[in-house]
Amino acid sequence: MVTKQDVLDSLQEVFDPELQITIVELGLVYDVKFEQKEEGTHAEIDLTLTSPGCPVAPEIMANTHRAALKTEGVDSVHVNLVWSPRWDPKIHASDDAKMDMDIWD
Repeated sequence: MVTKQDVLDSLQEVFDPELQITIVELGLVYDVKFEQKEEGTHAEIDLTLTSPGCPVAPEIMANTHRAALKTEGVDSVHVNLVWSPRWDPKIHASDDAKMDMDIWD
């Protein structure tokens, strides 16, 4: 059975092209849910972006979709763009990503 961590592991290959940090490390992936359908396992990914006006939003969403589909056991994917809660690197980013962005608590 596929897990949220399996999908997150697959998404480690998706980078924010401006920051050159993965979307997982940035904390842009808010949730991964699964639904069993006739066609197989469907993954719903809640993804946010660093800002609502992100010029590379379509690229990040497409790369997220492609990477998630590579996850063994996932047959279909939908990426939901969400804005709540608002992304805050001090809250959502990993410690490594904070260091890369020169953000100190």
